Amino acid sequence: MTRKRTNNSPFSVNVRDLVNRPGEMREHDLEVVLAERWGEGLVAVQEGTTLSEQVRLESVHEGILVTVDVDALATGECGRCLRDIELPVEVEIQELFAYPDSEASDFEVHDDHVDLEPLVRDAVVLALPFQPVCQPDCPGLDPETGERLAERPERHPHDVADPRWSALAGLSSDSVLDTDASSAQRAAADTEER
Repeated sequence: MTRKRTNNSPFSVNVRDLVNRPGEMREHDLEVVLAERWGEGLVAVQEGTTLSEQVRLESVHEGILVTVDVDALATGECGRCLRDIELPVEVEIQELFAYPDSEASDFEVHDDHVDLEPLVRDAVVLALPFQPVCQPDCPGLDPETGERLAERPERHPHDVADPRWSALAGLSSDSVLDTDASSAQRAAADTEER
C-alpha cells in the first residue's frame, strides 16, 4: 500500500537530483529520533531513541533503489527472569521506490521525495525478538519463590510430578527395554517356525 508522505518527516529524503537519471547514486548518514515507540512485545525501540541509518540511493529506470542499514537499541524485559535488558537491533533493507507513472508498487517516489519511515519501521519491528532473553542460558525464575535462579545457583526448582502420571511411575526404562526385547524374540521365533 502506498502512503502519502509529508515533506517534513525526518525519514523523508529528497531525491530530486536522482529522478530519471539512471546510474546516479548518493549516500547519506541519517540520525532520526523516534517520535513514538516501535514494537509492542517484551522489547521495543522506545520513543526518543535515536536510529542510525546509512542510506544509499541509486537511480534506476523504474525508480529509486534504496538500501538502508539501520542500527538501534531496543529495551525491555527478559522473557524468563524479567530483568531489564537492552538489545542492539541491526537491519538491512533494500526496496525500489517506483516512479508514480510506472507499474503498481508498494513504495513510490512522491514530490521528488522517498519516505523511508514505513519501510524502516516494519523492518525494525519484525527484527525484534518475540521471546527476548538476557543471556542464552538464562534459567528464569523459581516457580515457588519467584527468585531469579541465576542469582541463587544453589536453588533448583522441585520437580512436581503430575498426579495423572502416577500409574506410570512404577515403569522404568529397564522394564520397557526388557518388554521390547522379549517382543522381538517372540517375533523372531514366529518367523523361524514358518
